Amino acid sequence: MATRWPDGMRRVLSVGLAMATVVTTALAIWLAVVVLEQREADQRRQDILSAARQSALNFTSLDYRHYDRDSANVLSGATGDFKKQFEAQTKQLTELVAQNKSVSEGQVLEAGIVRSSENSARVLVVADSKVTNTAVPKGEARTYRLQLDLVHKGGRWLTSDVEFVG
Repeated sequence: MATRWPDGMRRVLSVGLAMATVVTTALAIWLAVVVLEQREADQRRQDILSAARQSALNFTSLDYRHYDRDSANVLSGATGDFKKQFEAQTKQLTELVAQNKSVSEGQVLEAGIVRSSENSARVLVVADSKVTNTAVPKGEARTYRLQLDLVHKGGRWLTSDVEFVG
């Protein structure tokens, strides 16, 4: 024999189930939003680090035999004052690099974000390069500690400032 619930009890159970459904749905939506925001933040961090690493690599890898291409690589990831300064020095650098037959082969060792927001970031990069030129034909190892400021423009992270630090 089936148990029959009084009408009042059925209403309480119905309201309780409805409230539990609403709360569970709200929690599921909240968790989905939190997970999405975390994924977006992780992707932004990866994009920032990738752009900073590439910029530092471009900046530390220059070869007099194809300096036009190498300097164009630096400029393609640059913006603002850094881009203006590098463009202004390109002619002089081209002549200096060719005259000294300079080759710098860089590699990024470490990179870490100091701070970031939706549209800007500061990244510290440690890079090494082997530099050869007429003064040191067998090469010389150099280590760079760079502070790069990046801005998000046109869907890309671009370097707006480079400073040599510590």
